[in-house]
Amino acid sequence: MTNAASSSPKLFETVALGPLTLPHRLVMAPLTRNRATPEGVPTPLMATYYAQRASAGLIIAEASTPNAVGQTYPNITAIHSPAHVAGWRRVTDAVRAEGGRMFLQIQHGGRAGHPDTSGLTPVAPSPVALPETIHTPAGRVPSVVPREMTTEDIASTVADFASAARNAIEAGFEGVEVHSANGHLLHQFLAQGTNRRTDAYGGPVDHRIRFVVEVTEAVAAAIGPERVGLRVSPWSTVNGVEEGDTEEIYPALLGALAESGLAYLHVGYADPEDPVFQRIRKDWPGTLIANPVLPKDRIPDDGGLAHAERLLTAGADVIALGRPFLANPDLIRRMRTGTPVNQVRDAYLMYVGGEAGYTDYPALPPGA
Repeated sequence: MTNAASSSPKLFETVALGPLTLPHRLVMAPLTRNRATPEGVPTPLMATYYAQRASAGLIIAEASTPNAVGQTYPNITAIHSPAHVAGWRRVTDAVRAEGGRMFLQIQHGGRAGHPDTSGLTPVAPSPVALPETIHTPAGRVPSVVPREMTTEDIASTVADFASAARNAIEAGFEGVEVHSANGHLLHQFLAQGTNRRTDAYGGPVDHRIRFVVEVTEAVAAAIGPERVGLRVSPWSTVNGVEEGDTEEIYPALLGALAESGLAYLHVGYADPEDPVFQRIRKDWPGTLIANPVLPKDRIPDDGGLAHAERLLTAGADVIALGRPFLANPDLIRRMRTGTPVNQVRDAYLMYVGGEAGYTDYPALPPGA
């Protein structure tokens, strides 16, 4: 067993992030786990899960919907009712009792939704269906054509994001992350393949970034920009999204938000060799969180330490890890001591509900 901290001093240094001083630069990325009630209320089991992982520098809690039509899959969390706020308060209280800190990711699924799940026809920038089946309470079914959002829909959705952010603060979160990645609603507005509008929200890049900018600015006005992060995933094709002009989208988006004073920008699937990532680092004046691409078949034995170090060298300030935290409640201790990590036992256990594959991953015994 080696002392990993001695070879990675920067990774285990404190770092400022918005109103917080994180004890180190490793944060837990948002991970959909489908353990909420059908109504989107966080459960006591979720409080246990997150409290187990409180040694993360920051926990960015799983995507929560700001309104009913934004729901993607069954048993995901939401943050638009008093019951949601109360459920999340139990989670943040449990994490805070263990010395942790939390932001909440706010996500609207857009076309990545289904009436069998939400009871509503999904909405999107344009009536372009998800090009794949989607998971519902009855299993995987064909996707439906979403309803094109009116300008009134857009305005009300912006307001819903701001209200969700205020709810998150009431629920005990230190801040929120606006989700503009992975083919969900905000990303759908950015991408040519899903945004075929001809009004002020479609067409040229300056129009396609408008909705994301309006949502982010509204959330920042609601709770303070220092409590707001933004997640993007350049080049991502998750949920069938096709950006088309990636090299133009992100300089324009970051240019519009660079002086907004946000807590951070979070880049998913970050590749330190990618010119778009390098341009983002150059253009973004604030804290940059990078989420590395780890092998799909297994977590590296070092938990992603080498990948993290490469991104720090490329200019990232903070590293977000997903599956390593999922399978290792004591990931920070393992990485500090060079102890090999647990592997994810079964990918399907990520989403089926219950304790198995959720709160039953073993931690190192005391003194090990």
